[in-house]
Amino acid sequence: MKIVILGGSGQIGTLLARAFVADGHDVVVLSRNATLRDWRVVAWDGKTLGDWADEIDDSDVVINLAGRSVNCRYHAENRRQMMDSRVDSTHIVGEAIKAVVNPPKVWLQASTATIYAHRFDAPNDDVTGTIGGGEPDVPDTWRFSIEVAKAWEKAANDAKTPKTRKVLMRSAMTMSPDRGGIFDVMLGLVRKGLGGTAGSGRQYISWIHDRDFVRSVYWLIEHDELSGPINISSPHPLPNREFMRIFREAWGTRVGLPTMEWQLAIGALLMRTETELILKSRRVVPKMLTDSGFEFEFPEWKDAVEDLVRRWRET
Repeated sequence: MKIVILGGSGQIGTLLARAFVADGHDVVVLSRNATLRDWRVVAWDGKTLGDWADEIDDSDVVINLAGRSVNCRYHAENRRQMMDSRVDSTHIVGEAIKAVVNPPKVWLQASTATIYAHRFDAPNDDVTGTIGGGEPDVPDTWRFSIEVAKAWEKAANDAKTPKTRKVLMRSAMTMSPDRGGIFDVMLGLVRKGLGGTAGSGRQYISWIHDRDFVRSVYWLIEHDELSGPINISSPHPLPNREFMRIFREAWGTRVGLPTMEWQLAIGALLMRTETELILKSRRVVPKMLTDSGFEFEFPEWKDAVEDLVRRWRET
């Protein structure tokens, strides 16, 4: 297959490109940073049509991952960039698909599990899950993240691509042993004895092992009956307290200092990020994937984190 990955220079794009190339597919990554990789990289600006659109003609799969990182402070300029980078890039991808002679069979569009409501009582699946934004007593930054996610999906849904199936990938945190990713950051805290309970510890963490993420993307490509919003997450999210306990055990440390919410707020300020990434309860489960027959290699966090720790040590 010819697979075009837009905004593919980050952790997820690199993870997918590496897997696709290893399986013998023709991979093209569109990026603002045209660095030398083991696959072709073509420059684009994420806003306007250009020669890059030729790569989409006769491609089999388009995967759009473009969007400014949410790991930042949510001041006005960063909010504008987070919103515009997602909506503009998604709009122009839709325009490119509409304009080519031979459009791709499927367009996998990045979205996020953050779109769901902050809740403890029940999981959010991709059929009956509650979209967030109306929860009482949650910070404005949490509502903003949901507005971004909804605008992101709307831009894809508004695109007129009748010959191309569209999938909105509502992904949880993808855990891989690659340096600089979310697992690497969390492991750094565990190794320093700081990987204890955050806040109340009740908030759920939704996650997916990197191999299951790649396998689920293949599954979405291959299964024509799947379209619209699809949750990409382990079927077993865990409360923060339990998640971090299992994490510490996998690394082999007993110490994990707990962190109060006010301490997290100070830490987030110093690290130029937001506490939403830690304190929002993302209790997300896949239904469309599992109902279609997908089986997870790593459904449980204990097995997943043991594998990730082993591979991290080997790299």
